Amino acid sequence: MTQSADAFDLLDPILGHHIVNSLGWRSLRPLQEQAVEPLLGGEDAVLLAPTAGGKTEAAAFPLLTRMNRRGWKGTSVLYVCPLKALLNNLHPRLETYAGWLGRSTALWHGDISTGQRRRILAQRPDILLTTPESLESMLVSTHVDHRAFFSGLNSVVIDEVHAFAGDDRGWHLLAVLERLSRIVGRPLQRVGLSATIGNPEELLGWLQGSGHGRRPARIIAPHLTGPAQAAAPPPGDIELDYVGSVANAATVIAALHHGEKRLVFCESRRTVEELGEKLRLKGVTTFLSHASLSVDERRRAETAFAEARDCVIVSTSTLELGIDVGDLDRVIQLDAPSTVASFLQRLGRTGRRPGSARNCLFLALDGEGLLSAAALLLQWSRGWVEPVIPPPEPRHLVAQQLLALCLQEHHVGENLWQEWWGGIGPFGPGAEPVVRHLVEQGYLDRDGGMLFVGPEAERRYGHRHFMNLTAVFTAPPEFTVLSGRAEIGRTDPDLLTQEIEGPRKLLLAGRSWLVTYIDWSRKRCFVEPTDEGGRARWSGFGAERIRSFALTQAARSVLLGQDPPVRLTKRATAKLAEARDAHVHNVHPGGTVVTRRTDGDSRWWTWAGHRANATLAASLPSVVAPHRRVNDQWIRLRDDITRESWQIALADTGTGLCLPEVDGHAVRGLKFGEALPPRLAEATLAARTSDEEGATEVLSGQVRFTTFTDA
Repeated sequence: MTQSADAFDLLDPILGHHIVNSLGWRSLRPLQEQAVEPLLGGEDAVLLAPTAGGKTEAAAFPLLTRMNRRGWKGTSVLYVCPLKALLNNLHPRLETYAGWLGRSTALWHGDISTGQRRRILAQRPDILLTTPESLESMLVSTHVDHRAFFSGLNSVVIDEVHAFAGDDRGWHLLAVLERLSRIVGRPLQRVGLSATIGNPEELLGWLQGSGHGRRPARIIAPHLTGPAQAAAPPPGDIELDYVGSVANAATVIAALHHGEKRLVFCESRRTVEELGEKLRLKGVTTFLSHASLSVDERRRAETAFAEARDCVIVSTSTLELGIDVGDLDRVIQLDAPSTVASFLQRLGRTGRRPGSARNCLFLALDGEGLLSAAALLLQWSRGWVEPVIPPPEPRHLVAQQLLALCLQEHHVGENLWQEWWGGIGPFGPGAEPVVRHLVEQGYLDRDGGMLFVGPEAERRYGHRHFMNLTAVFTAPPEFTVLSGRAEIGRTDPDLLTQEIEGPRKLLLAGRSWLVTYIDWSRKRCFVEPTDEGGRARWSGFGAERIRSFALTQAARSVLLGQDPPVRLTKRATAKLAEARDAHVHNVHPGGTVVTRRTDGDSRWWTWAGHRANATLAASLPSVVAPHRRVNDQWIRLRDDITRESWQIALADTGTGLCLPEVDGHAVRGLKFGEALPPRLAEATLAARTSDEEGATEVLSGQVRFTTFTDA
């Protein structure tokens, strides 16, 4: 009997019948085959596969089988996603699979009505699809008996787990899962679904939380024959072009690929809006998707796009994850995404039809965009994918979780709170200073050895039943834009307050709008359609794009003459040649370069990435310019730098590297940073802006000094 038959026979017979007869599948995919036995056995796992690799079914089929065989009652499986749109997209599929076995599913997130929530609480679904924030809202809500509701919980599936683990939402998810395990009184099986990453074993260990090393777990990745880093890049039709502007990009997109369905990724909402407007003016059927468009606007666009043929949808990363937008013909990328992992996700949106190949056309808007794209494609061609690394020292989330736990339990023993998180990562004894600060500042009250929510927490977070306490990220204020009663989306208030001549116009949903009335108290802006001339703008924390050490080093390799093994247009080849000429003094195969110009501009061209350069700048204060200006390519040095002063500075680093200095104002961008002692909040940010490994590698290399006169 074949392996496929063995795995298939382990599934519930009714499920097997429908897989063959309702889905029309002749066999399971390799990932689905290999997932059956360990998931049926209750093991934790991370399932790795490219986009559209069948990960959802690989988790759902064994867990539904286990649910039926063990007679699980009530809500026994959670399916957690990072995006509400992804949950909405997955729900019909999981509802069908569960329905085959007489089981039920339900959605619970911010867009679900009060009436629907009451029905879910009255009749618990077997599978609940939700987000970590909505899970925590259930735990702290006075309307949810969380102990009764989650009493039957056994397994949790975390879709796109790499998207969680790389930022603070991952720590938040992990902390909420630990609290759930304690509530139900047993470990929860944890199944992560992920695209290919560079460090799957570490991701699995992180996902297991307090169960790491105590519960059986495995990586399931049949498409990898060796380590993830050595995985050969999938074949594809990749082309790199230089167009020089958004307007030229619109011209190229409008002229190519007639009759095809195209998905265009941009790296900012503003670029999405500008490109969308220009494509529409050229008569291209165009839809838009980004986070500041209303839910209805995005849903209409995505539905229309899925059903159309000769059209374009322009998106930020909102469509990077597994949301189904129909059968795509082509992916186009303006400039470059910030990671190889993102590129793999986007590339995987194509080539799903039999006989079609994965493809991506890069259109660089400027020289830096071209260099970034070439560097990314070079790293991709080497089979390299970023490791997913949880942000270090999430002390602000320790504060948030302590407050949320006190809301959930009403009071917590001052010596027992650590037990709720099993001592994972930041929730061990090292969190004691955070607890002391919360008590001292009135965020927590202490009485009789118990901790309670204090008046300062009520004042800061108590609005709308502590809604702000369950949102992990700080979002800048935005105004809701309405045309009549229809919500179009949200815009930056700066566009409504800047002095202008003539009528005030906005660009949103790819169209220009005339502002007719602004309701300042309710943060609403009323508009009506108008001709061209609208402007788009959004601001936010962390808007600056931070390139990694590996990708910046790849850019150096490109400048030293190495082309990515993809098709380069004549324009791209010519522009890369210009870039190599422009940087001829700034790169050298033997190491890094210090350039000293007679006009006093001295720079150390490390090509080490922004975080490594910030670490180096903090560690070499005697030779770095006082304002310590850095980017991903260079560090500004003092005008009077000499070889002697350089050697002295390098010798001083022998005692260890320093963390970058953090502006106290930057703490405002750290959600719940105000609940930390200022010193700890700044230390948290400093740890997240450093790269000691990259800095050490740069320091170990040779440095070449060059002095020349500007022409």
